[in-house]
Amino acid sequence: EVQLQASGGGFVQAGGSLRLSCAASGFTFDDYAMGWFRQAPGKGREGVSCISNKDGSTHDADSVKGRFTISSDTAKNTVYLQMSGLKPEDTAVYYCVADCGVVAGKVVASKYWGQGTLVTVSS
Repeated sequence: EVQLQASGGGFVQAGGSLRLSCAASGFTFDDYAMGWFRQAPGKGREGVSCISNKDGSTHDADSVKGRFTISSDTAKNTVYLQMSGLKPEDTAVYYCVADCGVVAGKVVASKYWGQGTLVTVSS
């Protein structure tokens, strides 16, 4: 059974930092690019970041470039999202995904989705 267990969400003031973690199981972690999506209240899902477990290359949405950093630990089957300089508009439920990619400059995902973790940023 595929599982993507996200954690690390919470409440933070603007300008603060959080680190999200996603523990993966039930598939060959090294074979997939891993990533993060988010969905803000009343909005659609947005691809945030994607990292290749084959060559370590990453892609970030323009809205988070320079503030968020995605990383992956293949020994622990875990992907992370380090978020700094958080803004109120970063408030969203964040989802871990497996098999992400980049199409026309946007992060897309096609295979596995985890449950979300809520990040709330106050002004």
